[in-house]
Amino acid sequence: MSRIGKRPVELPKGVTATLSGQTIEVKGPKGSRSFTATDDVTLSVDEGAVSVKPRGLSKRARQQWGMSRTQVANLVAGVTTGFKKEMEITGVGYRAAVQGKVLKLSLGYSHDVDFAIPEDVTITTPKPTEIIVEGIDQQVVGQVAANIREWRKPEPYKGKGIKYKDEFIFRKEGKKK
Repeated sequence: MSRIGKRPVELPKGVTATLSGQTIEVKGPKGSRSFTATDDVTLSVDEGAVSVKPRGLSKRARQQWGMSRTQVANLVAGVTTGFKKEMEITGVGYRAAVQGKVLKLSLGYSHDVDFAIPEDVTITTPKPTEIIVEGIDQQVVGQVAANIREWRKPEPYKGKGIKYKDEFIFRKEGKKK
């Protein structure tokens, strides 16, 4: 039995959920998102909570039960508080700046990298060495952060590159004489 799937997802004040077939749409102060569940689970909205139940006892139904409940919880979290990824840039001369709908990155290449900011994501740079990616869709926020990090991953000798704020870079010792 799914420990995650058993618990209903509470809807905070100001958040509404509408169900049409297997699709649930959640509207909140930051916007609206929707999720279509598979036929292996049953979604129901009652008294300020969304509950997910499996249809049958097959392995797939039990897998989809917990996953669907987590997806609905992420919808609610996205439209209320949103999701955020914080990144740090380490390296001499490495910096970032937002200019309109473009994130300009100076990462030691012979040219600046221009990263186009997607529509449903906001990117801010409080300092030249910090990047904050925010949005209501957890998957999109994580993918945009990964795409930015891909331009210069942190290397293990000096730690230069773009890393997540909570990431630990395992450092290596250099050559010895």
